[in-house]
Amino acid sequence: MARASRTTRSRTTTATDRATELLEGVAAGDQWAFAALYDEYSPRVLGLAVRILIDRSIAEEVTQDVFLELWQNANRFNAAKGGGTGYLLTLARHRSIDRVRAEQSSRDRDERIGHREAMPEFDNTLESIEQLERHQLVERALATLPAVQREAITLSYAGHTHTEIAAMLGVPLGTIKTRLRDGMSRLRSGVHPA
Repeated sequence: MARASRTTRSRTTTATDRATELLEGVAAGDQWAFAALYDEYSPRVLGLAVRILIDRSIAEEVTQDVFLELWQNANRFNAAKGGGTGYLLTLARHRSIDRVRAEQSSRDRDERIGHREAMPEFDNTLESIEQLERHQLVERALATLPAVQREAITLSYAGHTHTEIAAMLGVPLGTIKTRLRDGMSRLRSGVHPA
């Protein structure tokens, strides 16, 4: 049991030493060390960023920012204060949290001052003309029907039930249904009385 523990500790130390070694190389301006650091640790940085940010594209941006900062400021890393892996992941965590806060702050500011992207004004002139033409077409078609059929159809499209129409007009329910059926049939077929 103790042996397995030593092996695990040895792997952890080796991994930490590897990140530390690479960060020290980056601080010295070693491009190969930076490429190796990116290849070995960018998946872990990206994974952490995705867990915090959810949005993968934003997490990818944060990952790039982290490695850019490491390239530009690798001399800030101090191995005496902790291992390279911890430093790298802490930097990724802070950058991700800062991004979450910035996104939330931006949304809050937009809501406060009402600068949401305004929808472009919609020119509904054409739609209004088409609607007017349809209305006129329906009016002309209804005008060709006998008055009793036209009245029943108009009341039906105004939202009244067949029973309500029969009561309103003082006509039996069967008669209203016949007027509606015959009137709609004439409108569909285009056969109009002379």
